[in-house]
Amino acid sequence: MRKFDGQKLLVATHNKGKLSEITELLAPFGIEVVGAGDLGLPEPEETETTFVGNARIKAHAAAQATGLPALSDDSGIEIDALGGAPGVYTADWAETETGRDFVMAMTVTHDKLLASAKPKPWTARFCSTLVLAWPDGHDEVFAGKMDGQVTWPMRGDNGHGYDPIFIPEGYDITFAEMASDEKNRISHRADAFAKLVAGCFA
Repeated sequence: MRKFDGQKLLVATHNKGKLSEITELLAPFGIEVVGAGDLGLPEPEETETTFVGNARIKAHAAAQATGLPALSDDSGIEIDALGGAPGVYTADWAETETGRDFVMAMTVTHDKLLASAKPKPWTARFCSTLVLAWPDGHDEVFAGKMDGQVTWPMRGDNGHGYDPIFIPEGYDITFAEMASDEKNRISHRADAFAKLVAGCFA
């Protein structure tokens, strides 16, 4: 497994919440972190049907465009009562003409759950796949997850995405009701990140 030995890492995301979370997770390593949005990079079209496929598209596009090692994350929520949806299309459910609206996406999710007539608990999991890609085309892949359940109504003002309707296993509060350091300790991204650190930074 290739070790990361640079001083600067590009995070291939335009999502400020995700960039903040990853920057916080990387803080102990003293690496300069820059986001794709900060560099004005275009968002590549995510044409794959898996988390790893889309994460690879984003990481390699960013690495090729800048000559920097690039870390990407493709993540989403899989809800059992919806057959695993929205899954890789988690962000797509939030797309509007003026940007992403996750309150709308969570409302759509709840409507679909009610229409499914499936009983509670609405078991679900957040999944995260991290890809660290180098400009020469090499990459390393790490996957993580956090099991839990979907709740309604939305609760909490922290976090981002679907955090206000997801209660992680073993807790009675949503991700959005947690302090960021607590969420970052147990989340799907933290799970994938621990594997990334062990593989490429340790």
